Amino acid sequence: MKITLENERDLKLMANSIRSDIMEMLVEAKSGHSAGPLGLAEVYTELFFREMNYDPKNTHLEGRDRFVLSNGHVAPVLYATMSRAGFFPKSEIMGLRKLGSKLQGHPSKKWLPGIENSSGPLGQGLSIACGMALAGRLDKKTWRVYCAMSDGEHDEGATWESILFAAKYKLDNLVAIMDRNFIQIDGKTEDIMPLEPLGKKYEAFGWHVISVDGHDFGALRRALSDARGTKGKPTMIIANTVPGKGVSFMEHLYEWHGKPPSKEQAQAALLELANERAKIEARTDAKGNASGGGKEAAAHLDAGARKGAAAKKS
Repeated sequence: MKITLENERDLKLMANSIRSDIMEMLVEAKSGHSAGPLGLAEVYTELFFREMNYDPKNTHLEGRDRFVLSNGHVAPVLYATMSRAGFFPKSEIMGLRKLGSKLQGHPSKKWLPGIENSSGPLGQGLSIACGMALAGRLDKKTWRVYCAMSDGEHDEGATWESILFAAKYKLDNLVAIMDRNFIQIDGKTEDIMPLEPLGKKYEAFGWHVISVDGHDFGALRRALSDARGTKGKPTMIIANTVPGKGVSFMEHLYEWHGKPPSKEQAQAALLELANERAKIEARTDAKGNASGGGKEAAAHLDAGARKGAAAKKS
């Protein structure tokens, strides 16, 4: 059964837990991408713990929403989120990038139940999502397709072919969410290959466009609700994010796009995240509730609290 989190405090705690998991996975693997996954914690929390319909114990559920990851290198945030959502035991996340593990550097549909598409080559995810959305339309299905993309992969021509395709077939059951963090592996996006004005380009291609703060749960929820109510065209949600979010020495730096932290850096990062968690836990939601989402959700949040306490002691 899907774990649902409704109040903002619990959503923030989950995003914090996911960031801590990402750091632990990367330092164990000694390779992987840091900045992008950290910046996407709120987006993935909103999608998996509030927006999408799925059953982590029945990954072939006919009526499930489809999640397509295009920029597969941000796999750590997907794996951390999926483990917290109950797709597989959390202990398995430490297998990231290890031989024989289900958690390869780029997600593989062959090895990990719940993955809809194997990813790696940039610029391919949106075309896969378009095919799924069109198939759903032809079969008169009510499920929706969510495609997570990077901004840098808009350097790929295949991305723009897919944008044209989605508009032509009026795929209003398709929502693309772009991680607009302005970095790619070689530098800033606007230095490598200027992309702006991205929103206006999508609008010119026939899409409904919403630009939001990718760390604001309220804004993300409103944007996704807006997308569900949009008819006759696909929706692009441009989620403006901070790469390396939550770890001060990584934020905004493209140098952290494709490298993991050292042991010492990971310890410093986990301490920052533990301190942030303590601040979140000190707050309550508008109704004065300490937490929500039931016993299973509380167990996931408590696990994050224990990790934070351990980081402070080390």
